[in-house]
Amino acid sequence: MPAEQPTILATSGGLRRGHRTDLEFAPLLTYAVDLAGVEGRRPKLCHIGTALGDQRGFNATFAEAGEVAGVEVVHLNLFPMPPTADLLDYVLSCDVVWVGGGSVANLLAVWRVHGLDSVLREAWLRGVVLTGVSAGSLCWHVGGPTDSFGPELRIVTDGLGFLPYGNGVHFDSEAARRPAVLGAVANGVIPDTYCTDDGTGLLYRGIEPVEAVSERKNAGVYLVRREDEGSAVEHALDVRRL
Repeated sequence: MPAEQPTILATSGGLRRGHRTDLEFAPLLTYAVDLAGVEGRRPKLCHIGTALGDQRGFNATFAEAGEVAGVEVVHLNLFPMPPTADLLDYVLSCDVVWVGGGSVANLLAVWRVHGLDSVLREAWLRGVVLTGVSAGSLCWHVGGPTDSFGPELRIVTDGLGFLPYGNGVHFDSEAARRPAVLGAVANGVIPDTYCTDDGTGLLYRGIEPVEAVSERKNAGVYLVRREDEGSAVEHALDVRRL
């Protein structure tokens, strides 16, 4: 059941420690599943863990969390090879795609080798809800700060670009993130950039940001906008608490 229009929920959250399981779906991920509007059956979610190298142990933990949430989970592993010759059909059979965190640089390289970048664009246009955390948020945008290359943050500028903005994740929990975004926007390295504190997300319909949401009481979502040449200003957005 496709969403009514192309939908992305870009987050710095979505999973939490479970009560009887290692992990469970937190409100952001539950919200992403709800956005698919599935009725009369279990929603089907495609988990893509490329950014952590398709770790089978984490796949099992994530699938267990999905079972608790009443969601059917399948895994699109690209190591050592894709699960099928028809990746588009595989993704289109799902209602939601969740992309996990890790190395966004490695994720982008591996996806492009297998043509998954084009597959995900087509799925997005056909109404499969795209979502994810950290690298799984940054990937949908033009670029933003990443620790893919080491502890020192670097700015990637070769994101998928489905959304024509920069993206800053973990904005409140890693001290280097905020100045990295402000500097990159001020210098024109990345365009105006939407940033999420841990536990928050931003919903896009088409390429328009329409709602900031949070699974934490005091976490924020921000737009960092280039105001004058060489300067950028941070604007706090209204946030709905899930």
